[in-house]
Amino acid sequence: MSETSRNSSPSPEAVSDLAPSGTLRAAINMANFLLVTGQTRSGEPEGVSPDMARELARQLGVRLELLPYGTPGEIADDSGTGAWDIANIGAEPKRAKKIDFTAAYCEIQATYLVSAGSQIRTIEDVDRPGVRVAVSARSAYDLWLDRHVRHAELVRADGLDASFELFIHERLDALAGLRPRLISDAEKLPGARILDGQFTAVQQAMGCARGRHAGAAFLRNFVEAMKASGFVADLITKHGVQGRLSVAPAAQ
Repeated sequence: MSETSRNSSPSPEAVSDLAPSGTLRAAINMANFLLVTGQTRSGEPEGVSPDMARELARQLGVRLELLPYGTPGEIADDSGTGAWDIANIGAEPKRAKKIDFTAAYCEIQATYLVSAGSQIRTIEDVDRPGVRVAVSARSAYDLWLDRHVRHAELVRADGLDASFELFIHERLDALAGLRPRLISDAEKLPGARILDGQFTAVQQAMGCARGRHAGAAFLRNFVEAMKASGFVADLITKHGVQGRLSVAPAAQ
């Protein structure tokens, strides 16, 4: 990684925007097991997402406080309240009303799982009248489905485990989710199938409260530099999530 990408100097305005207290408070979505893969010896979240926050704090020259959240929806609920300075969650238009997002730094495929014997063969087969789909409420892919599904019924549960249980116990037609999680879910259900392709790719990004223009500009440049330099790719390898996370393309 080049020294330029690792050591670009933020303006005082950017530091003030992103860490007004002198400590960068980073909201981390603990439900995303690809981006948070464990804990450090001191009990802090460890993974691609926390390490992105650590590198940002290093470049800003401030202390870091990682704020663990149970779901991305809870992070979004706290946007604009001053509870956090930056958030590491999926970028979605509904969330972007309050959060100024960067382009994605990595992507995760979202698709469906169906039970053995299901007549559903393709992603297109899911959005039909009478089809019921289990989904984790207010996840990035739930927000996408809410905008795009026209005929199927979305049946929401609070969290990944709850959506899986809902799919099983209510005998729903499909379970929406991130492909890596669905792979582990399919192992519990003999004959279950994961549909080929994707209905979307969840864009994992960083964001700050709207109105912090200098901070948002620095954050956008930071993410692009981390992708271009190989830093994000190195984190994916370091945390053993190759093939499940991919580095997002450069911003257009």
